[in-house]
Amino acid sequence: MDTRVPPVPMGPATAAEFRRRGHDSQEVEGLFARVLSYIHHALPDPPVSVDARLFALLPHDSVDRVSLLPDVVLRKVVSRLPVKDAALSRRWRGVWCSTPLVLVDSHILPSGTAVACADARRVTSAVSRILAAHPGPFRCVHLTSNYMEEFRGLLVRWLQILAVKGIQELVLVNRPWPLDLLLPATFFGMATLTRLYLGLWKFPDTAGLPRATTFPNLRELGLCNVFVESRDLDFILARSPVLETLCLKGKLRKLHLRLVSRSIRCVQIIGSFLEEITVMDAPCLERLILSGDCAKLKIRNAPKLHLLGYLDAGNHVLEVGNTIIKAGTKASPSTTVPSVKILALEVRFGVRNDVKMIPAILRCFPNVETLHIMSGETDQPTDKLNLKFWQESGAIECIRSRVELLVFHDFRGDRRELSFLTFFFGSALVLKKVVIVLANGSFASMEDICSKVLPLGSMKRASPGSSIMFANSSDPEGVVNLWSFKRASDFSLGDPFVSY
Repeated sequence: MDTRVPPVPMGPATAAEFRRRGHDSQEVEGLFARVLSYIHHALPDPPVSVDARLFALLPHDSVDRVSLLPDVVLRKVVSRLPVKDAALSRRWRGVWCSTPLVLVDSHILPSGTAVACADARRVTSAVSRILAAHPGPFRCVHLTSNYMEEFRGLLVRWLQILAVKGIQELVLVNRPWPLDLLLPATFFGMATLTRLYLGLWKFPDTAGLPRATTFPNLRELGLCNVFVESRDLDFILARSPVLETLCLKGKLRKLHLRLVSRSIRCVQIIGSFLEEITVMDAPCLERLILSGDCAKLKIRNAPKLHLLGYLDAGNHVLEVGNTIIKAGTKASPSTTVPSVKILALEVRFGVRNDVKMIPAILRCFPNVETLHIMSGETDQPTDKLNLKFWQESGAIECIRSRVELLVFHDFRGDRRELSFLTFFFGSALVLKKVVIVLANGSFASMEDICSKVLPLGSMKRASPGSSIMFANSSDPEGVVNLWSFKRASDFSLGDPFVSY
């Protein structure tokens, strides 16, 4: 759980309502503390640290040397201070007013303090004073510690101030009661936004908004546990002409996501259920990262799509062009996505339907150079597909002549896993490296590990110079690295699926 998130105390009326519905209020508090933790884990880091401090006097020195610095340097110093030091200190008030505002409301609270209603009111009062006192522009504002249900009118006023004073980056998270608090439509007036993250809101209806409404500077959008309709998400995408990154996280409503964007480069969907994702026309899309449920993925036009996954072999329906990919589908120019170089698949090797889809899916991506396989668990294996199945499935172009790196996640030493790896090793002509990431908790002892991995070393390899490396997962929860928007959208990180 994210340690930056204070506890989430529940008011008496809300607790009584949950008890009336037959729920334990303390269990519900714990659940939503975890929800908030996951949301905060996904949010961008603020540009200031609560630990930053400024001292005008050095030890044993009576001369205030900091105040002698040029104003341009002082402004840079103050911009890195938490607001309770920069804004509330008389010494630095003048410099602070001439520095683009950075406000993180959680820095107003003492570290680790539970955000009870009384604390939230104090934070809210301080935020109002700061927003009114600073002339702008507003570089970055994080509002995550307010119970906005009590201050709906004030929130409208805040959003108006942010719009007038040129807000660039806004993170706005409601405390969790109620879950479907309506976000005021006034936020559509913030045309200067470059980054926007919303959490625990009900998205306003866009049907009545003026057609001229636009976010001309918005490059990054994140929606965390936001109730939003498909048409409203379409509205935002259509009116964000320079949007590069879209992140959706949490139990959103059943959405149909239709990607039509000339600018978008990265789309990440975490822990959400989407009925359908259609990549209709996204000429700049490079990454499509899925860590949730999606009934169908359609790929129409994405000529630069470089990284894709995790595709769930058993639960995702893949459609390329106008062809639904099924077991036995033959590769053709109309059913392939040649641009993909990094592909991640989730496979339950004990489920026949999952395994039978793998050859067909891999044939859709003939130029994959890095292949990630996540081995999923199943309580009731349906079949014992062995090496004969893989041999009879025929040659798979990307395995035979393209894949240089295989990362096999959550290896348990199951014979079905070994059958696939035997086939892979015997087919991969240009393979350079295989990384076997051991599943957490699947091995009783070092002897158990050795007995399961020993067969891998003796497998016949089509590329005899390739190496095998074994690793423990650095991630105790499997793919939690992908729960971070920061990691997935960081283009300096070549492969965000790596977790060893």
